[in-house]
Amino acid sequence: MKNLKRNLSLAILSLASSTLFSQTLDEIVNKHVEAIGGKDNWAKVKSLKMENTLKANGAEIKITIYQVDKKASRQNIALMGMEGYSILTNTEGWTFMPFQGQTKPEAMTADDVKKAQDGLNLQDEFITYKELNKKLELIGKDDVDGTECFKLKMIDKDATETTYYIDPSNYYVIKETHKMTVNGKEMENSTTYGNYKKLPEGVVYPYSIASGWGEAEVTNLTINPKIDEALFKPTTPATK
Repeated sequence: MKNLKRNLSLAILSLASSTLFSQTLDEIVNKHVEAIGGKDNWAKVKSLKMENTLKANGAEIKITIYQVDKKASRQNIALMGMEGYSILTNTEGWTFMPFQGQTKPEAMTADDVKKAQDGLNLQDEFITYKELNKKLELIGKDDVDGTECFKLKMIDKDATETTYYIDPSNYYVIKETHKMTVNGKEMENSTTYGNYKKLPEGVVYPYSIASGWGEAEVTNLTINPKIDEALFKPTTPATK
């Protein structure tokens, strides 16, 4: 009887701990979503135009992003007097990088297009993760430049892992670590976020983004602009 009571107590304690852990995760996610503007405001974001300046390896690169939620995106890249781009739609994708030696647009493989589809979602990952069948867990806390952050791991349907670090003082994501495979080798890339700003539409967005590729500053961000669908068709820009 004593062992039975002990085992029952352990089972109850385990269940209670699991429930509390789950509630803590839900609380963090809910506070994060609220901090960045809330689900209702993000649901109204149907398109976006974002202009950035990226400083990398002593060069200044201009990047302009056009995106229509769940349908298509385009990144224009201006470098070394040349203009390149990357386009992704629901069914196709192309890249044209003349500064890397490309002389015409090249189609993305069907596999690459499929893997990149989550990137077409304009809403925050913590709003969409359930409907996209991603798994999320709270794995503890960790220090990010002196700030003890909540550490959450998200795993998508392709088993790709992304770890997010959320500042408990404001519930913004200040760091993200993404595991990816490049040329058959697993690599880890970290991105840090800062200078969050609230836009007139009520959503909050980081204006400073830094990674191993360089440091980017958002110079202009427009929510729900009218975007010409012709932008999502491949063309060969003239070299300046």
